[in-house]
Amino acid sequence: MPHPDELVADLRAYWDEDAAGYDQAPGHQPRRPAVLAAWRALLADVLPPAPARVLDAGAGTGFVSLLAAELGHHVTALDLSPGMLARLRQKAEARSLSIEAVVQPAHAPPPGPFDAVVERHLLWTLPDPRRALAAWRQVAPHGRLVLLESLWGHADPDRAWRQPLLQLWRRLRAVPPDHHAPYPTALRAALPLGTGTPPDQLVALVEEAGWRRPRLRRLADVEWVENADRHPLDRLLDPSRRFCLLAD
Repeated sequence: MPHPDELVADLRAYWDEDAAGYDQAPGHQPRRPAVLAAWRALLADVLPPAPARVLDAGAGTGFVSLLAAELGHHVTALDLSPGMLARLRQKAEARSLSIEAVVQPAHAPPPGPFDAVVERHLLWTLPDPRRALAAWRQVAPHGRLVLLESLWGHADPDRAWRQPLLQLWRRLRAVPPDHHAPYPTALRAALPLGTGTPPDQLVALVEEAGWRRPRLRRLADVEWVENADRHPLDRLLDPSRRFCLLAD
């Protein structure tokens, strides 16, 4: 098994190449006004009152960073991919938003201090999630942790029967893939959460990293509005099962 630090270059190369088409997937960059409003309401609820110093870890092309900046927060966007952050900077400039972008792996955040650390679908692609969570704890010693995650992969108890049908359904409709290429099998196998993010495991990792009072919340409002215009088979075979893990 390679050392986590040895995987950073491979991870950066994948996400740099993915940056050009990343926002084309609706799940990566929602565009419907109602969906954006639901995410905006969620962030207004789970983040400290604005203006707060917010670290968006694994910011990618800036979905969470931009919404948080619109809410009046001072946002630092952290990502190992220069290509992803270049897209973020373009969007921030177009919206006249000030966001600091830092090119570093998730386990090497800027010193802060921050009032909140937020991530969205990052933990699965980290070589050492506990190391990153502990590093975020150090730069937000009196802050809040906000993990925006989903039930997917082996963490989904219904995956065995749904996944083959979903793949067939997507092929019949010629749905384009969400990424430029599948994640390399060897790389995914080296990631502790590469096959899913079980809530029990996330809570344990958060506590081991020094965060306190973890709390889980189902993101029902976001799910409801995301599903509003989806085909019934999409809702059945690929349900939106989003949750938020908060800790102090």
